[in-house]
Amino acid sequence: MKPWAVYALKRILAGTAIAMALCVQAAPVLAHSMLVKAEPPRRAVLAQAPAQVQLWFNEEIEGDYASLIVLDAEKHPVTEVKPKLAPEDRKSIVLPLPELTPGKYSVKFRVLSVDGHVVESYFDFSVKGKVQKK
Repeated sequence: MKPWAVYALKRILAGTAIAMALCVQAAPVLAHSMLVKAEPPRRAVLAQAPAQVQLWFNEEIEGDYASLIVLDAEKHPVTEVKPKLAPEDRKSIVLPLPELTPGKYSVKFRVLSVDGHVVESYFDFSVKGKVQKK
C-alpha cells in the first residue's frame, strides 16, 4: 500500500472513532422523559371507574410544571384538581378523580423532565361501571 493511502486510511479511521465517541457522549443528553406506565392503561375498558389516574415516566419530572387533565366524551374536564408528584416516586404524577359515569375519557398530559425537555401526549380509556373506592 502506498504511504499516502496508509495516511488517508488512518485519517478516515481516526475521524470515524471521533464521530463514534461524540455519539456515545451525546446519548445521555438525548434521553428525555417517556411515559412507561399508566393507570388506567391506554385503551383500557374498565368494569369500574378509577379513583385516580397515575402516570410513571422513565426519569424524574418537574412537579410544578406537570399538567394532567381527564376529559369526558364532550371534551370537558372532569375535575379542577391539579396533579401532584407521587410522594414516593418523583417519576410519577397522580390526579385524583371524582366519581366517573360510564363512558369514554381522554387523559392529556404535559410534563417537563429534569433535562428541560417537554413531553406531551394523550390517550383514552372507557368505563363500563361505577367508581372504584380506595
